[in-house]
Amino acid sequence: MERTVQELIDKQAIGEVIQRYCRTLDWLDEEGQASCYWPDAQIEYGFFTGRAEDFLPVVMETERNLARRWHMLSQPLIRFHSPTSASSECYGIFGGGRWQEDGSIAGDLIGGRYLDEWEKRDNEWRISARTYILDWKSPLTAQPLFEPDPDFPLPTFRIDAGGHPEYREL
Repeated sequence: MERTVQELIDKQAIGEVIQRYCRTLDWLDEEGQASCYWPDAQIEYGFFTGRAEDFLPVVMETERNLARRWHMLSQPLIRFHSPTSASSECYGIFGGGRWQEDGSIAGDLIGGRYLDEWEKRDNEWRISARTYILDWKSPLTAQPLFEPDPDFPLPTFRIDAGGHPEYREL
């Protein structure tokens, strides 16, 4: 029973890292993003292969160049190999937009999956290896700008740098 309870605690911790990964990309929180990976984690994204410490500046620059970004990952399927190592797989959807010449925002909706290896060091779980697999891509055109639409007035934040005033420590 003790092992089962510990695995549930560890699954929750891994799930929170996955949510932090999405949130820190979307809010452009570089320090939070770095806390998802061990610096020596091996990363394979197709456009980048190497260590996490080298990947983070590349991915954060990519995200800063978007007018908006939105990441959502599914609950992961996790298998433990030992009390300090695990593998997981989860599906992800990403939507992003870039400024167009006419002043509009357009981009893509992308679906894929994350194949992650995890290590627990000093009682903390982080990604030790990640492979991303792109499954599909679809265009997103005519995205809303940053002013409320009078017909459907929902707020739309412009997040183009870290430290947005609505970002909260969680």
